[in-house]
Amino acid sequence: MIDVSAMTVARAGAAFRAGHFSPRDLAETYLKRVNELDGVLNSYITVTSDAAMSLAERATEELARGVDRGPLHGIPVAYKDLFDTAGVRTTAASRIYAHRVPDRDADVVRALSNAGVVPLGKLNMLEFAYGVVHPDYGPARNPWNLERSSGGSSSGSAVAVAAGLCLAALGSDTGGSIRMPAAWCGVVGFKPTYDLVSRAGVVPLSWSLDHVGPLTRTAHDAALMLEAMIPRPDGTNARGRGFRAAALDAVEVPRLRIGVPRQLLDAGVDQAVRRLIEDALSDLAECGTAIEDVSLGDLDDILAAELTILFAEASAFHIPWLRERAEDYAQLTRERLEAGVAVPAVHYINALRAREAIVGVFREVFRNVDLVALPGAPTTAMGLDEKYLSINGDPVDIFRGLIRITGPFNLTGTPAVSVPCGCAADGLPVGLQLAGRWYEDHVVLAAARAFEERRAAPLRLPALDGHLRR
Repeated sequence: MIDVSAMTVARAGAAFRAGHFSPRDLAETYLKRVNELDGVLNSYITVTSDAAMSLAERATEELARGVDRGPLHGIPVAYKDLFDTAGVRTTAASRIYAHRVPDRDADVVRALSNAGVVPLGKLNMLEFAYGVVHPDYGPARNPWNLERSSGGSSSGSAVAVAAGLCLAALGSDTGGSIRMPAAWCGVVGFKPTYDLVSRAGVVPLSWSLDHVGPLTRTAHDAALMLEAMIPRPDGTNARGRGFRAAALDAVEVPRLRIGVPRQLLDAGVDQAVRRLIEDALSDLAECGTAIEDVSLGDLDDILAAELTILFAEASAFHIPWLRERAEDYAQLTRERLEAGVAVPAVHYINALRAREAIVGVFREVFRNVDLVALPGAPTTAMGLDEKYLSINGDPVDIFRGLIRITGPFNLTGTPAVSVPCGCAADGLPVGLQLAGRWYEDHVVLAAARAFEERRAAPLRLPALDGHLRR
């Protein structure tokens, strides 16, 4: 039996090439864990066991013949269920799309297929990525405490990686939907620069805010995934922008300057989380980085612009179903979509204009610092049935409380990562969020990797043995 407790993409690839085990062996191991544990965790919507084993057999034979497609060849991955997969249903965790089977792959799925990955299936999420669990699908449970939320909307992606039900996963992030579940589940979640990775074939929430990115166990694995996700043969996207994992090695992390938006850290973050973020910043300072205070501007203006754009664009996509199948949405999803229909065009235009000004503020910030540091989420994972976030004892609207921390980097399109930085007194993970300049994704991931190396915390899996299917 292969021990997956400390497994990473890089370690698995090295083991394949050293002959310790094969892609077929590894796929069998992960599919066995899915069968044993996912009845409790509910991270998968669809498991594609037969197709996965066929592709794992192919990868095993190719590597044996010396056909090597790169670091992801034979690696077991899974996709949030809004990435189109040819011949495999793509539900977006909604009743609207319950029986939808695409006839082609999303661009990023095709790119990863060309890199030789072994997809295990499609992962649970919040309905249409809009922050609500549809009762037809139920919640993906946090593997560190099954009565706690795994966040959203890439909930199944974070749970599957954290619990060892795949080695890497794809998610989408419109206001924090990769980074926040990564923070709550104790994995790495990376949102690349806007438009670096194609969104073609990905069910949209808000087309000008949506980002596609990986969830993994380490920052290096996220870099390996990101390199493979850019589809053109020359390693660039349609705008000629590219990414290479090797670029992380050229980043002089001790020379980086990190800005901390104290007004947001002081006012919008629970003390238990803040203490761990301050400890993480101390570790980064010991790596040689300079830490200084910065201002991101008016936080209320940022949140208002983000939510106005999000609500309007989401509702524009859903108009046909709101007219014909409104009762098939979860109640809160429908209410949000109906609220978006009521957003006046002038408010949407003003929000777009406000975004331009906010981007200008961020450009000034990034003239003085290389990175901005915040938590990946303002609290540890909330209870599954809780209606509000509790920040220092005060109830806060969940949607606004979470987006306030992560949404600024969607509005501006800058790259951002959440990397685990310890557990609070309740035993639940906390994530350190680092954001950087446009198209300096390698700098963000290099800093995250340096932080991991400084901490040298061993990888571990949640204690789920009591929930194994016998």
